[in-house]
Amino acid sequence: MAVKSVSIRIEEEMLKKLAYIADYEGRSINSHILVLVRNAIKDFESENGSIDGDIRPDKNVKPSGR
Repeated sequence: MAVKSVSIRIEEEMLKKLAYIADYEGRSINSHILVLVRNAIKDFESENGSIDGDIRPDKNVKPSGR
């Protein structure tokens, strides 16, 4: 499985709030964003059917290290 990087633009206040939530949950910002993405995919697929692909959003799998 290839791991890709994504860069986003985010307002400083929003980033601070996201960091607060991630820290509260015991995660890094990156890990917390992955949880949010997985949940969005899982919710979408539960309403609209599966999207083709091998990765299952119900599995909390960390990308392998380089």
